[in-house]
Amino acid sequence: MEQEKSGSVLKYVDWFTVVLYIILVMAGMVSIYAASYDFDHANMLSFTEFSGKQFRWIGLSLLLGLVLLLIDVRVYENYAYIIYGAVLLLLLVTIFIAPDTKGSRSWLILGPMSLQPAEFGKSATALCLAKLFSSYNFVLNASRKNYMLALMIIFLPVLLILAQNETGSALVYLSLFFVLYREGMSGLVLFAAVCAVTFFVVAVKFTGSLLLGIPVGQAAVFIMIMIMIVAMLGIYCKEYEAARNVFFWFGGTGIIVTALELLGVPVPGTLFFVTVIMAALAYCVLLMFKTRARKLIITVCAAMTSIVFLFSVNYAFTSILQPHQQMRIKVALGMEEDLRGAGYNVNQSKIAIGSGGVFGKGFLNGTQTKLKYVPEQHTDFIFCTVGEEEGLVGAAGVILLFLILILRIIHIAERQPTVFGRVYAYCVASYLIFHIAINIGMVIGLCPVIGIPLPFFSYGGSSLWGFTILLFILLRIDASRRERSF
Repeated sequence: MEQEKSGSVLKYVDWFTVVLYIILVMAGMVSIYAASYDFDHANMLSFTEFSGKQFRWIGLSLLLGLVLLLIDVRVYENYAYIIYGAVLLLLLVTIFIAPDTKGSRSWLILGPMSLQPAEFGKSATALCLAKLFSSYNFVLNASRKNYMLALMIIFLPVLLILAQNETGSALVYLSLFFVLYREGMSGLVLFAAVCAVTFFVVAVKFTGSLLLGIPVGQAAVFIMIMIMIVAMLGIYCKEYEAARNVFFWFGGTGIIVTALELLGVPVPGTLFFVTVIMAALAYCVLLMFKTRARKLIITVCAAMTSIVFLFSVNYAFTSILQPHQQMRIKVALGMEEDLRGAGYNVNQSKIAIGSGGVFGKGFLNGTQTKLKYVPEQHTDFIFCTVGEEEGLVGAAGVILLFLILILRIIHIAERQPTVFGRVYAYCVASYLIFHIAINIGMVIGLCPVIGIPLPFFSYGGSSLWGFTILLFILLRIDASRRERSF
């Protein structure tokens, strides 16, 4: 009977996804071999080489995947909270017993190998979040308590991983906000996140010159807040007349200030912008007594929060972020080059990718790779090896494979008959999208270097096992859907 059940599970597995997985991990192993190639030790499968060690991890991952497929799907749902609690305990213990490795305490030494618990926390958090959403009568928007529970599940591992001084791994969990959005979270939250990132980047980047006595970046953010107010009044609140009036108010005061500046009359920038915006918000408050009070309150709160956030950017950047984090952001924003320090990895990576051209230099012919100009080229910067040796065609091919995998996972998510399966699948897709986008963004200089691996490609057992667990639990959940239908 058990053999029949095991056979039915394997029969209903989404083998297209499994094939994609195998192609990606094998391509990753070949890339690791190319990145760490040594003329004196050229055996790809030698366990003394990174590629050979990765091949061993791949073999263990396939075995692990098979075990995950054979486990009863009810185990994942019924024990989701227990698994999550156990992983949180492991993350807590890691803070105290892990050795200091490059400034972080995130790796557990288990004899001849090292494991990073944060990688396994992703699947545990996804299971826990899926379990919460599948609870009886649970609707995210039904109460604030539901929001708090969902946010607690996401942020508990984030706080523990930050305590390990592993910022990159912690940020990955924030990708789960896309899952909350899929399950009913207001789009205003994502809008707020986009605004926060935009305001931060603009305020930090454009500090060199002054406008109205304040940094251009700060003035630009004030103007963006004005645009946001007008847009929210017109698009969100549907108060078209109010939006028009506020627009003319901002435009008129702007013309007056410009004229005063041309006449040589100094205007204090901060006082001007705050006064003009507060006057517009006072007008919005008066409108609350006539119509759509709730949406107008949200608009006013959004503007006020944006102003407070703007004034806190400088403090957060200079006092909260570590010096090396500040430098990485400055390098990513083009404010600093630091080609011998924080910008060295990215600069060498861009040289490697650019030198590959359209069709690449050929397998094992990458000069930047062979001469070890790119540090960590077999781990976080593995994509530059693909770009140099396989060129634009090879890099685009890898991105295409990832895109197909993500679209397949989203397809799997939408065909799930249970909330548990759908939410878990979207968690997997969110993790992958974040990892792929940020890692490739790091390599080509679009994002700060935060040290997260490229799924299935970067060297390391923890990363490979972590993504294998995520993917094969999803395949087991999906297989159960087809089991029930027969």
